Amino acid sequence: MNSRQPDATVHILSSTVAELHVGSDVAEVVAPDSLALRDRVVEEIRQLAASAGEPAHATLVEGSSRWPLVVHPDGTFDEALEEAAVDAAPAPAPVPTLPVTAPTPVPAVPTLAPVSEEVARPTVQDLLDSRGGGARPRATTGWQGAVRRATGGLISPAPGRVERSRLDREKRVQRRLDAPRTIVVLNPKGGAHKTTSTLLLAATFGTLRGGATLAWDNNETRGTLGWRAQHAPHHRTAVDLLEDLDEASNFRGSSLAALDHYVRTQVDARFDVLASDEDAAASSTIDAPAFDRLHALLRRYYRLMIVDTGNNMRASNWVAAVAAADQLVIVSTVREDTAASAAWLLDGLREKGFGRKIDEAVTVLTAPSSRPDRKLESRLSQHFEQVTSAVVNAPFDPSLVDGGPIDFDALSPETRDAWLTVAATVADRL
Repeated sequence: MNSRQPDATVHILSSTVAELHVGSDVAEVVAPDSLALRDRVVEEIRQLAASAGEPAHATLVEGSSRWPLVVHPDGTFDEALEEAAVDAAPAPAPVPTLPVTAPTPVPAVPTLAPVSEEVARPTVQDLLDSRGGGARPRATTGWQGAVRRATGGLISPAPGRVERSRLDREKRVQRRLDAPRTIVVLNPKGGAHKTTSTLLLAATFGTLRGGATLAWDNNETRGTLGWRAQHAPHHRTAVDLLEDLDEASNFRGSSLAALDHYVRTQVDARFDVLASDEDAAASSTIDAPAFDRLHALLRRYYRLMIVDTGNNMRASNWVAAVAAADQLVIVSTVREDTAASAAWLLDGLREKGFGRKIDEAVTVLTAPSSRPDRKLESRLSQHFEQVTSAVVNAPFDPSLVDGGPIDFDALSPETRDAWLTVAATVADRL
């Protein structure tokens, strides 16, 4: 017999933030806009209903207005969230009575032959609109998934809390973007896991979004992103693409396939890599104008570009990447020196006028070993939570230690889950 969940209270704090109170538990609900916030609030209440096996009752509070919401286990609800605004709206002012003027006679219109009234028939859009809200999520893990498989689907419990969390983060990663977005990964110290973070972030986005994702090594001379990626049948780099861009104009009308000679496709993870210069004898560098030209070209083909940066924050192409970024990701291992370098970077960027981008940045702290210093980790998290918008911790993974090409299939479940959280946290801000 199911015990009824305690009634919930939802405080609408803004068009994008709400607080869900259930008993003594408080959870923050964040969304990119008011419609998404409504859907997320309803989903949170639906999960309570599904857990109890009966409708969940909630009270929505916005300012001085309160109104009820009842959500059923299947996701249907009895009250629309927009009703509070209607209830709170002031009554319209009375309209003054104006004198009525006799209408001017209108000349008679000749009578035309009657037109047969065409019967309105449903269209393909009506057919598509008649679809329901989609099938209920099926449990695939935990005891819920085991029961569903054992009974051949005759008994199909809702996904458990852990699986619901994963499904929610995947949905956030897959959210629609209204324009190409550029994510820039930063820390001026070597060994801070910038390249590893760039590849893991690109793999997570690419796998869940279906491609059109690029990992781009924006070192002014040589970086290691191309070496850490899976092998490709060529060794062309950003320098080659820039040189051909100078000579050829046919890129404007070409498809993504035209870039196959310059990028290195990571087939299993469904993203591409654009490496930096790998010629030890070369003297050319990528500067700010070169970065801007490449960025203008690549954003025509990719929805997401994740840019790995070098260690010289005074290089013009480094500054150009920060200026072009829609989202900054600050990375550091749980070490004093690497974290101090990241903190110094943030102070410098604020002085350069990038304070707003720093306020919205996401910090990723990765464990340097299987037994990280938890006290240091806590202190670093506390610092970066105060200077950036979010901090996500990623575990140590032995498959990443050798510095060779990353085998995404060898990553531990904990690593995959942590980088899914990183990607979802970043996607919320795009």
